Amino acid sequence: MSPTLVVITLISYLLLLFLASYLSGNRADNDGFFIGNRRTTWYMATLAMIGAAMSGVTYISVPGSVADDSFSYMQMVVGFTIGQFIVAFVLVPLFYRLRVVSLYEYLDQRFGVRSHRVGAWCFLVAKIIGAALKLYVVCAVMQILLFNQLGVSLWVNVLITMTLVWLYTLKGGVRSLIITDSIQSICLVGSVVVCVWCLCRALGIESVGALADSISSSPYSQIWFFDNPASGRYFWKMVAGGALCLVAMTGLDQDMMQRNMSCRTVRDSQINIVLTAICQIFVILLLLVLGVLLYQFIEAAGLPTPVRGDDAFPIVAMQGGLPQVVGIVFILGLISSTYSAAGSALTSLTTSFTIDIMGAAHRSEADLTRTRKRVHTAMAIVVALCIMVFNWLGQGSVINLVFRLAGYTYGPILGMFVYGIVSRRRVRERYVPIVAIVAPVLSFALQYGAAEWFAYEIGFELLGYNALITIIGLMLISSDKIADDRVK
Repeated sequence: MSPTLVVITLISYLLLLFLASYLSGNRADNDGFFIGNRRTTWYMATLAMIGAAMSGVTYISVPGSVADDSFSYMQMVVGFTIGQFIVAFVLVPLFYRLRVVSLYEYLDQRFGVRSHRVGAWCFLVAKIIGAALKLYVVCAVMQILLFNQLGVSLWVNVLITMTLVWLYTLKGGVRSLIITDSIQSICLVGSVVVCVWCLCRALGIESVGALADSISSSPYSQIWFFDNPASGRYFWKMVAGGALCLVAMTGLDQDMMQRNMSCRTVRDSQINIVLTAICQIFVILLLLVLGVLLYQFIEAAGLPTPVRGDDAFPIVAMQGGLPQVVGIVFILGLISSTYSAAGSALTSLTTSFTIDIMGAAHRSEADLTRTRKRVHTAMAIVVALCIMVFNWLGQGSVINLVFRLAGYTYGPILGMFVYGIVSRRRVRERYVPIVAIVAPVLSFALQYGAAEWFAYEIGFELLGYNALITIIGLMLISSDKIADDRVK
């Protein structure tokens, strides 16, 4: 695929994206930026959430992961579905009742301002790391496909990407994201369908039944792993890890919940979340099917086996000799998932830092707008710098690395919310930052010790251990004071 065609595809998509962003966010106020004025219908929120949940890492890494992990990722999806119901029927009613703009305002009302800021800082660190990792994958792919051939360095690539993300989210925030994410969802899912169809034709698979037979007979098609409890792919560990990750990385994540909280009512938000869970099952399954077809095509075409799973999709789409439409829709799916994830991450980071850390929610509209725009710019710069820090990464599947890091960064947030909801006791706030630091350190020690001494691999369920340690720490620093039932 020529660089000219890549550039044309990129520019065409960006023109559509900026037009939609301008029309939807041209007159957005701060309320529109932070929570979309709470006017989003459930069906628009659902369509937007499909794209929001599928980052560029998901788009590239999930198909590539089948070589090492088969279809075991579907076990995580079972946990995701359980987690979605917890978010819909436990967290959403709480957040709507308290009418919070930032989720971490709950911690202020439940414990106090110091806990509020600890939760917000945990989120900021987690989201900056996660967003930088996800964007790094896409920038690295675009560097190979386009920028190397134009003689442009990775620094310039990252600068261009973050500038474009900054521009299209600057005014509208969540109000723009609902529209642009809906467009991105259609582009992402459509691109996967087209790629699956073209690969089926290239492999001589002419019907859905033949596709099902081809997938089921593949050595990559095993879904359920009940045989080895010590393995990171063991069923119950991945289900528990998936549920915990979903609750922490969606239900307690300002990025993901801003769309859900933009719905008009609690019921609309709950309908959106349940439908998103159902759609997620089919989209992830489709990506895994694509992964099997990619490796079957690599073998049939005599292409070299990729060193990294994350390289399988780009190599086949761009260098596999398939029709050019495959390369075009691959680029389209890649950039749509990238700008969806990056735009929402930047918006949520701006929201959390402005509301939680700076405490600017009660400033005048004009002052709040100036502060928000400055924070928005600063966060774009921070994420760009972090992408360069991660430039040396490149081994294994990045999707797994994202979830492993989440086990450390989201654990204290999950623990604080669980303790706040199930307990009525307050805590001695001056010790909360210590608990938030000690819990991830002890979690790392537990994970390392289990592997070294017992050959037991703690996988995605590490998040649960981290949260449990946080809860124990909060119990140890609890006081005799009782919380207001309104914030329980």
